Amino acid sequence: MIGYYVHHHGKGHLHRATGLARVLHARGVEVAGLSSLPAPEAWPGPWVRLDRDDEGSQALDVSAGGRLHWVPRHDGGLRRRSAQVSRWIEEAVPDRVVVDVSVEVALLARLHGVPVTGVVLPGRRGDAAHLLGLDVCDQLVGFWPAVATGAPGGPGMLRDVPDTVLERLHAVGGLSRLTAPPAAEAPERRTPGRERSVVVLLGAGGDTVGADVLDLARAQTPGWRWTVLGGAHGAWVPDPTALLAEADVVVTHAGQNAVAEVATLRRPAVVVPQDRPHDEQRCTGEALAAGLWPVVVEPHLPADGWAARLEAVAALDGEGWAGWCPTDTAERFADLVTGAPA
Repeated sequence: MIGYYVHHHGKGHLHRATGLARVLHARGVEVAGLSSLPAPEAWPGPWVRLDRDDEGSQALDVSAGGRLHWVPRHDGGLRRRSAQVSRWIEEAVPDRVVVDVSVEVALLARLHGVPVTGVVLPGRRGDAAHLLGLDVCDQLVGFWPAVATGAPGGPGMLRDVPDTVLERLHAVGGLSRLTAPPAAEAPERRTPGRERSVVVLLGAGGDTVGADVLDLARAQTPGWRWTVLGGAHGAWVPDPTALLAEADVVVTHAGQNAVAEVATLRRPAVVVPQDRPHDEQRCTGEALAAGLWPVVVEPHLPADGWAARLEAVAALDGEGWAGWCPTDTAERFADLVTGAPA
C-alpha cells in the first residue's frame, strides 16, 4: 500500500498522483489518496477526504516560529486532519507515503515511522521549513529533466538549497495527463491561407493577465485565431489535447502542469511566469530561458509586438521539448516509489 498526499491548491499535484496511481494499479499495487480535494473520477484506489486546515476564524502562529508552513494554534480543522492521517496510517500500514506537497504531512508520516517520498516544487526552497521537510524525506522527486535542475547559484528549477539536496533529487522529467497524438494524426500547419491559431493557457492558481492586454494582442495579429482556456477570461475544457495539439503557438504561464502539457504535445510557446510563493514560476521561466527549449520567456504579458513574436515562436521546432517530458515519466516515478532500479 502506498499513500499519496495531494495538496488542494492547483491541479498539478492531483495529475501527478493520478498518473502514479494508474501505473501502480496496473502493477497490482494499491495507492490511497489523502487530500481535502474530492477523489477524481479516474482514481483507481481508496481515497481519504481530509478536513481543511485553513478555514478557522483565527490563524495564530501558523509557522511555529518559522519552522513549519501551516500549523495554526487551536485550529479544529488542523487537529482533525492530523488525526485522520494518523488513523489511516495505523489502519493501512503503508509501505510509503508520497507527499505532494506539505512539510507538515511529511513530518507526520515520518514520525509514524513511514518512509516518505517528497515531491519537490521549483523555486527558492531554502527557508527553514522547506529544508526541514526535505531533510526528513528519504526520497526527493522533481518533475523536470535533470538538465534543468541547475547548478548552485545558477538559473535552475530549484534554488537556495544545499548541494546535499540537489544530490538526493531524482529529476524524472515532466509528467502530463495528456498523451501526444500519433505522428500520422498530427495536424497539418502548412496549408496555404490557413488561419493560424494561438491557445492561451491561464492558471487555476490565479493569473495577472488582463483581458485588455489579450484584446490588444488579438488586434495586432490578423490571420491568427486566439482561444483562451482557464483563468478569469477563458473557458474551462476538461481535455484540451485537441486544441493544444492544433495550435501553432501556445501562450502559457509557467506552472509545472501547463509546461508539461505543452511539452508533451511538442508545441512552441510564449511562457509568461506568474507570481507565486517562493518564486516558483519565475525560477521555472529562468530555467526554460537558459536552455534550448522551444520557448520565448516574457517577464509579463507584453502589450505590443505580437505579430513578430508569434512569427518567431511559430518557427521554433516543437520537437525540442522531447527531453523535457519523456513518455515514461510516470513509470520512472513508480519505479522510485516502489524501490525498483531507477
